[in-house]
Amino acid sequence: MVVVNWNRKELLRACLASVARQTGVDFETIVVDNGSTDGSAELAEEEFGARVIRNAQNRGFCAANNQGIAAARGDFIALLNNDAEAEPVWLAALHRVCGARPDVGMAASKVLVWEDPRRIDKAGHLIFPDGQNRGRGSGALDQGQYDREEEVLWPDGCAAMYRKSMLDRIGGFDEDFFAYGDDAELGLRARIAGWRCVYTPLAVVRHHRGSTMGKGSGRRLELIERNRVLLAVKLFPWSLLALNPLFFAARLIAGLRAAQHGTGDTAHFPGMAGKWTMARALIAGDLAALRMIPRMLRKRAEIKRIRRLSPGDVRRLIFANRLSLSDVA
Repeated sequence: MVVVNWNRKELLRACLASVARQTGVDFETIVVDNGSTDGSAELAEEEFGARVIRNAQNRGFCAANNQGIAAARGDFIALLNNDAEAEPVWLAALHRVCGARPDVGMAASKVLVWEDPRRIDKAGHLIFPDGQNRGRGSGALDQGQYDREEEVLWPDGCAAMYRKSMLDRIGGFDEDFFAYGDDAELGLRARIAGWRCVYTPLAVVRHHRGSTMGKGSGRRLELIERNRVLLAVKLFPWSLLALNPLFFAARLIAGLRAAQHGTGDTAHFPGMAGKWTMARALIAGDLAALRMIPRMLRKRAEIKRIRRLSPGDVRRLIFANRLSLSDVA
């Protein structure tokens, strides 16, 4: 199991305490610390006996997870955010579904909102055709609608399991993404390579939403916008990529309508100052993505090595797991 950490000592303590309560499966715990200054790396070693990899600086979610994956000795790699707490059978439930069939490369958890565990944070992932993605059922009351074990698009990286042989074949997280949307890129790349993802409602985690940068962070929004463009350029079929500006415009219009009612993501950016922060973040994200497109196109060419799904298959997969416009707004 890999836990990436950066200056969240008390959250990490609760996370690792939940890890210590896991039953039904043998595992090792690797904490990759991104240059914390609050003593959280020492806590992981001294209080929980975790194997700690120390970085001198914050290398981001992707690079740190790749370090943990490279150091892991098991056939399956579980990821758990330091702001998440897992129920005792979480790891065993993921291990069971991920190991049930050789073509299952990923397993997804039932992630609940820590502050209100009656609500779903994520139960697998969905995607909008412009590359924006988010958790299936995000914000909905948990009324048993996600209590069925089933195939989903990909898992959320805050609480997931990956088959090590799959990662050896297709590669780990794309470190150009740094953070946000990285699990979507890895998940869609794995699906293109022919791997499946299974969701199990028995793998329950409670997650503090947006605790890393804060839901009202302009930097967070900039990374999300940049990375949804990079994901589309790298992995979308050309026929869908050509329509990206139209889907993006439709999502913006829906978001503006939501803003008029103070709902959706705009609620985290109140007032005119907040809306200006959002606008600047979106523009900055798009400009950053524009500078990185040549690199993504080179990576796109490398996907041929692992491809098992045709472009038409990928397009159908995306539309079969499409976020509605109201949900994405």
